[in-house]
Amino acid sequence: MLLGILFAVIFALIVWVIAGYNRLVGLRNQVSNGWRQIDVQLKRRHDLIPNLVNAVRGSMDFERDTLTAVMEARAKALTATGPADAAQKEGQLSQALGRLLAVAENYPTLKSNDNVKMLMEELSATENKVGFSRQFYNDIATSFNIAQQVFPTNLLAGNFGFKPAELFEITDAKDREVPTVDLSRR
Repeated sequence: MLLGILFAVIFALIVWVIAGYNRLVGLRNQVSNGWRQIDVQLKRRHDLIPNLVNAVRGSMDFERDTLTAVMEARAKALTATGPADAAQKEGQLSQALGRLLAVAENYPTLKSNDNVKMLMEELSATENKVGFSRQFYNDIATSFNIAQQVFPTNLLAGNFGFKPAELFEITDAKDREVPTVDLSRR
């Protein structure tokens, strides 16, 4: 009888270890998939930017600094490794793109150019997809990190070498500022 109880306890412990390990592996793979989804959207964004810059280049000859800043920020963003580095470099790219789009609004010929409008709409849609992908990644990364930190799974996570996933965070204080909107006519 005692031997049967001992075997039942050992069997339950083995099942628990296997289930906990498999859950952590599943969450780690979901985090990896979430990062790849962000990567896909960032690639799309990076591919659209040169097309947009080329489309507006002829009409914005004296705005070369803006165009150069966008292309330099894009080049830096392409070298990003990991969520924290990507968040910082993509934030710089977003700021440069924001300046480009704001400047483009001042050019009636650009606003009426169908190619530029299409590229700006594609870029805007891609920005939304990047935001949703980052949100999904942070949600699943948080679930993974929580699973590693709560008892008793934390015993497994430490012993099997699971590491917490990085989260996308706003690193630039300027990104936290509320934008000023002025709808008055001047």
